[in-house]
Amino acid sequence: MLEGKRVVLGVAGGIAAYKAIDVCRRLVDAGAHVIPVLTEGALHFVGRTTFDALASERAWTSLWDETHPIPHTHLGQTADLVIVAPATARVLGLYATGISDDLLTNILLATRAPVLVCPAMHTEMWEHPAVQDNLRVLRSRGVHVVEPEVGRLAGGDVGAGRLAEPGTIVDAATAILDGSPVAADLTGLRVIVTAGGTREPIDPVRFIGNRSSGKQGHAVAEEAAARGAKVTLVTTVGLPVSAGIDAIRVDTAAQMEQAVLSRSEGADVVVMAAAVADFRPVRAAASKIKKSGGLPNVELEPTADILAELGAHRRPGQVLVGFAAETDDLRVNAAEKLQRKGIDLIVANDVSEPGVGFEHDTNAVVILGADGSTLEVPLADKRAIARSILDAISNTRSNS
Repeated sequence: MLEGKRVVLGVAGGIAAYKAIDVCRRLVDAGAHVIPVLTEGALHFVGRTTFDALASERAWTSLWDETHPIPHTHLGQTADLVIVAPATARVLGLYATGISDDLLTNILLATRAPVLVCPAMHTEMWEHPAVQDNLRVLRSRGVHVVEPEVGRLAGGDVGAGRLAEPGTIVDAATAILDGSPVAADLTGLRVIVTAGGTREPIDPVRFIGNRSSGKQGHAVAEEAAARGAKVTLVTTVGLPVSAGIDAIRVDTAAQMEQAVLSRSEGADVVVMAAAVADFRPVRAAASKIKKSGGLPNVELEPTADILAELGAHRRPGQVLVGFAAETDDLRVNAAEKLQRKGIDLIVANDVSEPGVGFEHDTNAVVILGADGSTLEVPLADKRAIARSILDAISNTRSNS
C-alpha cells in the first residue's frame, strides 16, 4: 500500500530522532516517496545530509525556502500521509491548539491527508495531563497515534515514553493507507496477562525458578492497552508499565493462582504468558540452609495448574491463551498442550534457538488455534510478536 505514496516524514527535536532515519529507510524500501521535514530542534540530533541521502528528495528544514514560496501548502496538499516521528510534547501541543510556528506545524494545519503522530518523551512529560489532553483532542479530530513503548530512555531512565519501533510505525502507516484504522480492536475488553517466572522458596535465600524475564508478557500487556483494552498485568518482575495498566506483583505460583483466578470471571481474555513453576518445595525452611549441615533433602510437590483451571471453569465467550516454551518437537508438544488444557490458542517457541524466548528482546513463535489454525511468526522484537498474538485473539473472538 505504500508503493508510490507521497509521505511527509516530520522529525521533531528529541533524542529519538535517530530512529526516524530507520523509519525513512523502511518507507523508501516499501516503495513510498518520502519527503523529510526536520524541525530546528531535530537538527541538534540528526543531520540533514543523512535524510538527503536516504529519502526520495532532499530534506526540508525551513518555512522560508527560496525554491518554493509556500512549501507548507505544497507539501500538505500533495501528501498522501503525514507522519511525525518523533512527535515531541511541543509539537503535539502546537498541533492540538492550532499554532503554527515552523514548517512542520504549518504542514500539519495545511494538510487534509491522514496524520500519524508517534510521541516520544520522558515518562514525566508523557504522563502530564496537558500532554494527554492534547492527545485526546487530536484523536477526536481523527489523528492516528502510535503510542510510545516502555523501555530505556535518555539519561539511563527506564519508563513509558520510548518511541515505538520503526517497524511498528511503518506497519501503522501501511494500515492507514490501506483504509484500515490503527488497531483499536480490544477497546472496552478486560484482559488479564501474566508475565515472568515464579519463584518457589526453598529457604529465605534460595528458590526454584526459571529464566523467564517477563519481557514477552509485558509486551503483550502494553500492546493490549494500546489497542484499547483494560489490562490487569500479574507479573513477577519489576519492569515498568505504562499508566493505565493495573500491575499486580507476585512471586510464587500460589500467589499468581490467587491473583488470576480471583479476577478471571470478569475477564474477556486471559493470556498466560508467565512461566509458572511446575513444582515447589513441600516445606520451605524458616532460616537459611547452611552448607555445613550437609546435603539438604528438598521434597517437591506439584503447583496448581492455573491454565487448566481456567479452561475448566471458563465463562462463555472468554478467550484463553497459553504459552509453551519447548526445546524439541515444538508443534507436537504445543498441540498436545493446547488440547490438554482446553484453551483457544497456544503460543509456542523453541527457546534453544538463537535470539528466541528467555531474556532476549526478540522472539519467534508458532501460534496454534483450537480451530486447527497455525500462524508462524518469524524472529522479531517482542512487541511485534505481541501484535501477532493479539491479532490471533481478535480473529478468534470474531469467529466464535
